[in-house]
Amino acid sequence: MHIKKNDTVMVINGNHKGKQGKVLKVFRDEDKVIIEGINLRKKHIKPNQQNPQGGIQEKELAIHVSKVMLMHGGKRTRVGHKKLEDGSKVRIAKASGEVVN
Repeated sequence: MHIKKNDTVMVINGNHKGKQGKVLKVFRDEDKVIIEGINLRKKHIKPNQQNPQGGIQEKELAIHVSKVMLMHGGKRTRVGHKKLEDGSKVRIAKASGEVVN
């Protein structure tokens, strides 16, 4: 998968097209990511000891990884992989050729 936790990404398709956010969680088996502030939905919470009132809470839901692109240097870019001389594998930005952390 080309997206990792704490990457900054831009949504390129769907209702949230053009919005940017930080990746909070990656679900590799489902090819989905949760992005901070994107795809918010309201969830009704039953009263419990932590929240005796109950109520409605907004929560980010997962979005498919094919709908997001990595942001690098203020621009969105495709991601490639490259092996270094020491044998380690790194991600590179296809637009600039620079290494992405």
